[in-house]
Amino acid sequence: MKLLFKVACILFFGINAISAQNSISGKITSAGELLPYVNVYLKKTKLGTSTNENGFYQLKNIPDGKYTLVVSSVGFKPKSIKISFFGGKNIQRNFTLSESNSLDEIVISGTLKPVTKSNSPVPVEVYSKTFFKKNPTPSIFESLQNVNGVRPQLNCNVCNTGDIHINGLEGPYTFVLIDGMPIVSGLSTVYGLTGIPQALIERVEVVKGPASTLYGSEAVGGIINIITKKPSNAPILSTDILTSSWGEVNTDVGLRYKLSKKAQGLLGVNYFNYQNRIDNNNDGFTDLTLQNRISIFNKVDIDRKSGKTFTIAGRYVYEDRWGGELDWEREFRGTNVKYGESIYTNRWEAFGTYQLPTSENINFQFSANGHYQDSFYGTDAYDAKQIIGFGQFVYNRLFKEKHDFTLGLAYRYTFYDDNTFATLDSNGVLNQPSITHLPGVFLQDEIALNKQNKLLLGARWDYNSLHGSIFSPRINYKWNSKDNSDIFRMSIGNGFRVANIFTEDHAALTGAREVEFDGELNPETSWNVNVNYVKKFYPENAIITLDASAFYTYFDNRILPDYDSDPNKIIYANLDGHSVSQGISLNTDLTFLNGLAINAGATLMDVSITENGTKTRQPLTESFSGVWSISYKFRNNFTIDYTGNVYGPMRLPLLGPKDPRAEYSPWFSIQNIQLSKKFSNSWEIYGGIKNLLNFTPAANSIARSFDPFDKQVVFDTNGQAVATPNNPNALTFDPTYVYASNQGTRGFIGLRYIIF
Repeated sequence: MKLLFKVACILFFGINAISAQNSISGKITSAGELLPYVNVYLKKTKLGTSTNENGFYQLKNIPDGKYTLVVSSVGFKPKSIKISFFGGKNIQRNFTLSESNSLDEIVISGTLKPVTKSNSPVPVEVYSKTFFKKNPTPSIFESLQNVNGVRPQLNCNVCNTGDIHINGLEGPYTFVLIDGMPIVSGLSTVYGLTGIPQALIERVEVVKGPASTLYGSEAVGGIINIITKKPSNAPILSTDILTSSWGEVNTDVGLRYKLSKKAQGLLGVNYFNYQNRIDNNNDGFTDLTLQNRISIFNKVDIDRKSGKTFTIAGRYVYEDRWGGELDWEREFRGTNVKYGESIYTNRWEAFGTYQLPTSENINFQFSANGHYQDSFYGTDAYDAKQIIGFGQFVYNRLFKEKHDFTLGLAYRYTFYDDNTFATLDSNGVLNQPSITHLPGVFLQDEIALNKQNKLLLGARWDYNSLHGSIFSPRINYKWNSKDNSDIFRMSIGNGFRVANIFTEDHAALTGAREVEFDGELNPETSWNVNVNYVKKFYPENAIITLDASAFYTYFDNRILPDYDSDPNKIIYANLDGHSVSQGISLNTDLTFLNGLAINAGATLMDVSITENGTKTRQPLTESFSGVWSISYKFRNNFTIDYTGNVYGPMRLPLLGPKDPRAEYSPWFSIQNIQLSKKFSNSWEIYGGIKNLLNFTPAANSIARSFDPFDKQVVFDTNGQAVATPNNPNALTFDPTYVYASNQGTRGFIGLRYIIF
């Protein structure tokens, strides 16, 4: 009897142990939003699942034992925990994932259609909103200072306007888009990157090298595509208020709302104000331009029965900025009593995408913008008006599962008028606004040779109403290993640009030098070769990504400002020779499961000009640059971020052989540190110090700042300054000698509040 009882107990408990299997379930979120399709698995087992559309996951039938549970998703930092299962445990465990800057994001800039970053035959760098929060700034222009190979360049010591250099090429070669639409171009290249509400930015995509095949003129040096949030994925309310010890105040507000049952909207407002007159270098001029700027952004997504896309957005920017002598007032605007550079800017933009109600995949993309500028540079007035209209149809279809074909028809209208001689008729008498029509057609075929090899063939033809036909081909090749841990890309492409000096180069506007055109300016053309290799490692508790590139760009007809021939002039002409931009770059991302993340990069380049057999280094271009971002997140939601950059010497424009200013800038580094603390999913406070090393350019950067109207300068009959006892070096007033901001060390503090 006892034996039978023992056998029954063994059978009962054995069956019970088998039936009482372990399980784990829960929800996975990020920034308060539920995440679908997140991978959840037990390391070194075949047990795994993914979250459903509501962010819920469940793993069943887990044998007793100790495991490492891993949670991972594209675009987010993975998480892992040690967990034990014994005796039929049913565990509830929720996870919150934070965004990653180094995983496989969805990108659109390289091919005009959404693909994962690793599948794109065009190398695209992606920087999420989390990346930019590590060094908070009032505008996306300043935020790009920590992107490898990308440098925000100040073009004026007085008004502090600037542009974006990519691999040593000036701002006019950088094509800036919002949600894939060409918004920032021409006149707004100088000002358009300020005032974009950062609370609405989802990510920024960067493509280095010519992309004229898809985007047309100006996409010679590269692309910066600012992707805004979708209304359906945005928080109900997001606010970010930042202030600094210099007196800067920046406010970002984002609001999601329902326009109707089928329409959701996203409203964003950015307001920046700085009114503190600081002159730490004692040159009599403001170290930082005073600014008052407001930007309003609105985006609406319309839910159609067909499920096809219809989104429309608009933005309005008003800015009042001035810099100059400390005691300058509005009453001195345009006079020679006190020197000031005062700029009033009004700008509107509208853009959107409408997917046609057809069985084929055809999108109509459109944008329009108007830019109005009323400005004085000392006594020189610059009043300008620019209107750009753009529309294109894009047809995409997959043929035989190997040919991903894209065909586009585009048209661009540009109206430009100003009060300079650039818009005078051939007799130099009557005002004649510039009107340009630019129809074009482009096509590309992305060929999947097999699972590991892709070939992209593309070509574009445009007809410029002023300059005639322009043809731009490109070829891209991509190879990847079976597990995507190795990716090799190679591209050859052509770029072109039709230049308008006054809309693109601030140096042409300042009243310090006379502008002169040497002959008619013809379109620039370039050929580019780029080789890219990406290697991913997956050691224990870490993900490491190495991204290396080599680039070579050859220019014909390049238009460059000549500062050297005449110290009183800036002479613009097509280069009688050629120009070359070449170099190598390396990016490294290291993401550790313990909360440490390191992003570092370096670019070594040689940008030269060859004319009449003589090779010179391009002005205002560094030969080396490096960036880094080191972050550590503690378990109590406390994070420390250390960011910085370093630049090698640049050749600077001088006023002649007697100019006492250095011909080359020194090595310099801008470093920042930030501490942030999240108190919940809604509240976050952050603060830190910018420019830890307190680097600023030499105090004599502005030549003869005490005589901005050259009242004490003696000129000869040829208009050249003459050496006198009061002016022994024969200098004139010149604010174009600039390579970095005069803003030194400052503290900052900010507050973020989000309602999901």
